Amino acid sequence: MRERNAGKCLLLLLCLNVASSVAIAAAPPTCPADIGSDCGGDSGEWDGEFFPGIPKIKYEGPSSKNPLSFKWYNAEEEILGKKMKDWMRFSVAFWHTFRGTGADPFGAPTKLWPWEDGTNSLAIAKRRLRANFEFLEKLGVERWCFHDRDIAPEGKTLEETNANLDEVVALAKKLQGNKIRLLWGTAQLFLHPRYMHGAATSPELSVYAYAAAQVKKAMEVTHYLGGENYVFWGGREGYQSLLNTDMERELDHMARFMEAAVAYKKKIGFKGILLIEPKPQEPTKHQYDWDAATSANFLRKYGLIGDFKLNIECNHATLAGHSCHHELETARINGLLGNIDANTGDPQIGWDTDQFLMDVAEATLVMQSVIKNGGLAPGGFNFDAKLRRESTDVDDLFIAHIAGMDTLARGLRNAAKLIEDGSLNDLVKKRYSSFDTEFGAAIEAGKADFELLEKKALEWGEPKVPSGKQELAEMIFQSTL
Repeated sequence: MRERNAGKCLLLLLCLNVASSVAIAAAPPTCPADIGSDCGGDSGEWDGEFFPGIPKIKYEGPSSKNPLSFKWYNAEEEILGKKMKDWMRFSVAFWHTFRGTGADPFGAPTKLWPWEDGTNSLAIAKRRLRANFEFLEKLGVERWCFHDRDIAPEGKTLEETNANLDEVVALAKKLQGNKIRLLWGTAQLFLHPRYMHGAATSPELSVYAYAAAQVKKAMEVTHYLGGENYVFWGGREGYQSLLNTDMERELDHMARFMEAAVAYKKKIGFKGILLIEPKPQEPTKHQYDWDAATSANFLRKYGLIGDFKLNIECNHATLAGHSCHHELETARINGLLGNIDANTGDPQIGWDTDQFLMDVAEATLVMQSVIKNGGLAPGGFNFDAKLRRESTDVDDLFIAHIAGMDTLARGLRNAAKLIEDGSLNDLVKKRYSSFDTEFGAAIEAGKADFELLEKKALEWGEPKVPSGKQELAEMIFQSTL
């Protein structure tokens, strides 16, 4: 009896083993995205998984303790008549997310993702691109941004460089499909030694021409990929010393460069928005697009105000001595708010740290401006932010973006509550109520000259100035957080 039972057990184990073998053979192979795998070879045509074990990120609500879930960002939920995803239009920045190494001015790189081999070959460029699109799909983000030199390696000649870019962009077009969109593209005109004196503002004519050729190509591929915007960030368009700089001539040259960009945009039929990204300094001592107001003045002076909008980066606002809210409002009231680079700085660190925005109060102020602007489309929120040097796990890429998205979603919810409550709006309206009178309206219409104003001042006597109620405004604001 015991022998018969043992035989049955042996037969059962054999059957289970066969069934297991069949199941394994029938299951699609999952190949890890590390450089030592046999998933693709040198062609870059690789179909493995870059983020194994990480599922598609879902909304689980504020009570969830799962770090790989959204607590506040619910893409399809409507806020003030618009879906959250349409208010946000989130985008992943390729350069920080897939080219960030953790290096800083005082330290070597700390990150080498499993799919990297330490080179910048075309094969690795294609691997990074595939990782990018898997990341977007799992994160549930429908847009991405890139610099030309981030996605494709520079060759020995401009022709070779353009060919490399064409090859990678062809793959990007395929991977985008019908769901993913390019929020914006741009040319990297600051890293290569040729741009040490600037690009459009370089005193060397051949550099100016090379930069124009690079922007021409970057605009073409942005157009080819269906880009909704094109960005100009003049990292080295400025000066280190006025002793050896003709500022007026450099500004004139930059304006001519922008005019040529507008003309070429129209020639190729690119319908996207051209964006200028203000920054005060770093790497140059003084950049010509210092802040939103300076950039607006440049556009007006050279007759470009109707051809460009601004891409406001919160960390750049801090470096300029402003709040992000100030820069957004300056851009908005000038009709120039086009896109937001969602990041922040550290008040105890003096450089552009590009941290993910985690401050709910700041996010609420940001979303106030976005709501007043009626949204950002065709712009959006680009996460021009990077992991901290000490964050080296692959899942940190997801956690950082989830936290950033949740923070802005909380900001949107809070800003909506402020609008629906109306108390803060009523406080502001009351402060300016004297201008809601007939005479106030005449002033705002430009129909009150100094003689008339003097007559009224003599008639009314010493003004009675009411309280500004700043603490009450802050109380109302804080109550929504």
